[in-house]
Amino acid sequence: MDLVLPAWFEIGSLVVLTLILVADLLIVVKRPHVPSIREASLWVAFYVGLALLFALCMLLLGDAEHAGQFLAGWLTEYSLSIDNLFVFVIIMARFSVPRKYQQEVLMVGIIVALVLRGIFILLGAQLIENFSWIFYIFGAFLLYTAVNQAFGNHDDDSENGLIRLLRRRMSISTEFDGARLRTRIDGRKVFTPMLVVFVAIGTTDLIFALDSIPAIFGITTSPFIVFTANVFALMGLRQLYFLLGGLLERLEYLKYGIAFILFFIGVKLVFHALHENEVPFINGGHGVAWAPEIDTWTSLGVILGSMAVATIASIVKARIDARRRGHTLMEEVPHFTED
Repeated sequence: MDLVLPAWFEIGSLVVLTLILVADLLIVVKRPHVPSIREASLWVAFYVGLALLFALCMLLLGDAEHAGQFLAGWLTEYSLSIDNLFVFVIIMARFSVPRKYQQEVLMVGIIVALVLRGIFILLGAQLIENFSWIFYIFGAFLLYTAVNQAFGNHDDDSENGLIRLLRRRMSISTEFDGARLRTRIDGRKVFTPMLVVFVAIGTTDLIFALDSIPAIFGITTSPFIVFTANVFALMGLRQLYFLLGGLLERLEYLKYGIAFILFFIGVKLVFHALHENEVPFINGGHGVAWAPEIDTWTSLGVILGSMAVATIASIVKARIDARRRGHTLMEEVPHFTED
C-alpha cells in the first residue's frame, strides 16, 4: 500500500529540515568550537526527539505501518551513520585535524552524504519502479556487505588512490591554516591538508551511501520515508561524534550488530524478490510461494535488538578489559575539551 500524506506535511517537513540544517551549518561557520558534553547531549536529544515526533505525525496523518517503516529505516540509517563515525575518527586522527575545526569537517561530510544519498534515492526509486529484479541485486549486495563488515579488514585506508593522485599533482602544504582550503606560503598559493581531508570524507560518504540506500529500500520503497529517514539519521551526527568521543573505539562488537542488520535486510530483500518474482529462469517467472514476507515490526524488533545486544556486549567487554588494566572505563575514555 502506497503512503498517502497531505502535501503540506511533506513539503513543510522538507522545508523545516532544510532550515534546521542551514542553521546548524551557520552555527559551525560563525562559531567553530569543540562542543561540551552537555551541549552535544542536548543537541543529540533534540534531534532524536525530533525524529520521534516526526514518526508520531506520520502515525496520526498516515498509519502505523508507515510510521513503523520510518522508525525502522531511521534506526537502520542511524546505526550505519554511527559506523560512519568510526571512519571519521580514523580520518581526523590520520590527518591530525585540529579539534577546533573538526565540526566544519563533519558538517561538510554530512552535507556531501545528504547530496549523495539524495541522488542514490532517486536512482533507486526509479530502478525499483521499473525493474523488480533489482531487489535480487540489492539483497546480494547487502549480504556481501554484511560478511565484509563482520570479517573484512577495516584498517585505515584513508590514503586512497584519489588522495595519492592529489598529492602528486597539486601543491599541498603540511600545515593547516584554520579551515581554509588554500593558503599562501612564501608568496605562493598552495592547498592545505583540509582539501585532502574533505576528499577522504567525501569518498567515505560515497561508500556508505552505496551500503545504506539498498538497506533502507529493504524496509520501505517510499522515497519520502527513505529520504527523511536519511536526513534524520545524519542530523545530530556531528554532535554525536563529540558526545561519544573515545567511546566509539570501545564499541568493539558494534560492527557485528550492524553486520547482522545488513544480513537480515539482505535476506528480507531476497525473500521479497522471490515473492514478487518476474525473472523467467526462476520458477518460470512466477512468485515463489514459500518465500515469506517479513513485516515492518519484525524488522524494527531485529534492528533494535541487534544494536542493543552489540552495544551492551561492547560496554561489558570494555569494562572487563579496563578492570584488568586497573582502570575504570570512564577513566580510559578521552573527552573532547576546548583547545
